[in-house]
Amino acid sequence: MMLELSAVHAHYGHIHALHGVDLAVQVGEVVTLIGANGAGKSTLMMSLFGQPRASMGRIIFDGEDITALPAHEISRRGIALVPEGRRIFPRMTVMENLQMGAALADPTNFDVDLKRMCALFPILDERQGQRAGTLSGGEQQMLAIARALMSRPKLLLLDEPSLGLAPLYIKKIFQTIRTLNRDHGMTVLLVEQNAHHALRVAHRGYVLQHGRIVLSGSGRELLASPEVRAAYLEGGAGKGD
Repeated sequence: MMLELSAVHAHYGHIHALHGVDLAVQVGEVVTLIGANGAGKSTLMMSLFGQPRASMGRIIFDGEDITALPAHEISRRGIALVPEGRRIFPRMTVMENLQMGAALADPTNFDVDLKRMCALFPILDERQGQRAGTLSGGEQQMLAIARALMSRPKLLLLDEPSLGLAPLYIKKIFQTIRTLNRDHGMTVLLVEQNAHHALRVAHRGYVLQHGRIVLSGSGRELLASPEVRAAYLEGGAGKGD
């Protein structure tokens, strides 16, 4: 098992954001977490880095209890996060952003990893010297993913990667997730409101409501679920973006 959350609770101040969440990600899987705004998806993602810290329960990564570890130690264990809103360094160049992503990696791998990112995202190769803030939204998302991959993670966390993107770039982002998993064996935990795309690319999925897991199953099972279709695929609260 790559990642396991067991009865995890988390709070923002007095707000009880996660209520006994159980979730698992096996090596080589794409697992998606869907839910409406305010369901606790991003809170769950950030709790893996202790921000907020789990107030109850355990988080096990690659056989080690990381519940109480500081964020930088968790990153060193091999987890990389592409945060909601991308959060690239806009005044730095594309190359400098990629160098920042590789800060914790073995420097002898940099050239090989850079070639791999340029093959995966050819537009970044063309714009290595361009300031990241001048890229389009879709290009910035590609840069955010490439920056995370430069650390050679065992587990890639993607928080709302399609948010605010044009349909063409949404398609490219999900194609990239499929390629990373299929061709490179990358294990991915994906948080998404775009349930249709997310469940099509996922091996398994979970539905989060009000900080609780209310449904789980394979991607196909959840796509066919009447509850999921009504809430997230047919004009419900989770549709769109």
